[in-house]
Parts: sequence; structure tokens; C-alpha cells
Amino acid sequence: MTKSLDVDRGRQTEFAQHLFGVYTNGLLTYMIDLGYRTGLFEAAAQGPATAQQLADRAGLQERYVREWLGSIVANGIMTYDAATREYTIPAEHAAGLTGNGSANMAPLAGMVTSLGKHLGELEHAFRAGGGVPYSVFRPEFTDKMDQLSRRPVDEMLLDRWLPAAPGLRERLAAGVRVADIGTGTGHALVVLGKAFPASTFVGYDIAEDALDRGRVEAAEAKLSNVTFEVADVAELKPAQPFDVIFAFDSVHDQAAPAAVLRAAHDALVPGGTFFMLDLALSSNLEDNIGNPHARWIYSTSTLHCMTVSLAVGGAGLGGAWGEQTARRMLGEAGFGEVVTHPAPGNERNMIYVTHRPA
Repeated sequence: MTKSLDVDRGRQTEFAQHLFGVYTNGLLTYMIDLGYRTGLFEAAAQGPATAQQLADRAGLQERYVREWLGSIVANGIMTYDAATREYTIPAEHAAGLTGNGSANMAPLAGMVTSLGKHLGELEHAFRAGGGVPYSVFRPEFTDKMDQLSRRPVDEMLLDRWLPAAPGLRERLAAGVRVADIGTGTGHALVVLGKAFPASTFVGYDIAEDALDRGRVEAAEAKLSNVTFEVADVAELKPAQPFDVIFAFDSVHDQAAPAAVLRAAHDALVPGGTFFMLDLALSSNLEDNIGNPHARWIYSTSTLHCMTVSLAVGGAGLGGAWGEQTARRMLGEAGFGEVVTHPAPGNERNMIYVTHRPA
């Protein structure tokens, strides 16, 4: 029998309105994803246009475009002039929804719509335990992560992230052995390989389809110093140790993250550098309340990061493992002093720099 509650009707109404806003924004996410997939935002950025003109620009059906525009206008993303029947996207909104730079937030919508497809499997895991395997999310998840990650890597990795490790650029320029664990499609290594031809780079991942993309991109760039290997990085035992190991947003997804960190430590030369980019949160929920990124991180961790680990009997660390836990685990893996920096241009992430003691 449900316990009766004293309900403040005003607060109840306020909360109901909040929920309706949440659900409406959920639907808007699908509209943004459609606009990104079909090129409608890029078409709109060319200038004011009628629904037919926008449809013609994007090569789409006018009736669908017109209904989509109704949602986009009603949600304040574009404006409508009833006299001319023209739709306009403000320049500031276009800056956040178009272009090849990291300012384009439209690809984030695709991550939401992709993860939502697996709620049925996730519900089963909530009831029975286990999780949703990484293989279930592929190859679509690979596509979405590639779209989200390559833009910040292109803009920030070389000039804004690498300086977090003093002297690292100079060592890479001189020529060292480098690994990237959980490399995905390997775009970061392609960027590094181009910038530092004297160094050699190896990317490791369990996803052959993702690595194949990295191989193609490296080949197209004519990079002989970048290679990729299928491997469980928890069991990484290279024939020769590395001078530098990178981990870009990959440790928190691992089935055995403690083993991964220990393997990374052991795979480095004494004094070698471990450079980790991961999500920026506290390990304590109470510290994250009010952090605008916490809502995204806890939610995506539930929908993907945690469950792919639990699916294989893993630790289920999740994206919200936080700085305190990361520091503890790095210390337990054998690393020395850990220095952290906010990741410039990427507020959801933090850079961790540490070394294998000499």
C-alpha cells in the first residue's frame, strides 16, 4: 500500500512543468540529430530561406523539412518571418550547430539518440545484473565517438593539451616510442604521427572495426610511423617498453581498469610518461551537485561506460570515477606524483600526467 504524502501542489505543478520540459528537450535532441545528419543546419547557415529552398539546398523532401522547421522554430533555434515565409538561423546558433570545429555541438545529439536504442537491454541488466556488451553498441557508437573526439583532438591536442606535460613535445620531436591504449579509431595517433615523424606510435584497442579506420587514415596520410594492434590493454606486454603512453577517455570504460593502469605502468621505461585524458568530476556525488557536466557524465556512464564493463564481469568503474579514485588507482598501479590540469577547450575533461618512477 502506497504511503500517503503531504504534497505541496504548487511544487508538484512546478515539477510537472520541469518534467515536461525535460521530455520536450528529449524530443528536440532527435530534431537536432536529424538536422545534423541531413545537412539542414549547414543549408540554413547559407542564409534565410523558405522551407522549399532549404529542402532544395539539402536535397530533401519539403514536407519533412517544413515539419522539422516547426519544431526547430518553436524551440527557439531558428526564427520564422510569416510575411516572407523565410526561416533564419542566428549566426550565434549556427556557430554551435555547423562547421568542422569543436564548437559544433550537433554531434552530441547523435550520441544521445544512439545510446537510447539500448534501453531494453539496459533494463534487463538493471533487473538481472550483468550489462550491455560493447559489441552491441558497435559500429554506431564508434561513429559517434569518432565524430565527437576528432574535432577537439585536431584543435587542442598538439598546442593546448601536450604542454600539460613539460618537455613532452620536445621528447616527441626528438623521437620516442609511444602507445595509445583504447585508441578507438586512432585519430589522435594520426595527428601525433604527422606532427612528430621521428617518433613511432602504436594504438591498441579490442575493436577491429575501429582500428581498421585508423589504419586507413594513417595510410591515406602516408604515415609509416603509426600502426594499430588488436589487444586487451589489461594484458599489455610489449616486446619493447614505451617512453610515453596515452589514454584518451578510455580507462573508465575498461573491464579491469586497475589491471590496465598497472599494465601501462609496467610497459613504460623507468621515468616514462603516462598521459591520461578523462572525465572531470569528483569521486563524491555531493561535490558534483551543481556541476553542469555531472548530469551528462552520470547519465552516459549509466547508459554505456559502466554497463559495457559489467557486461563482461568487469569492475563497472564508469565515467564518474572521479579525480580522487583516479589518483588512488594510479598510485596503486605504481605511478609517482600525479599532476592534473583542466583540459583546455574541453571542460568535461581533465588531464592527468604522471610517470613510472626512474
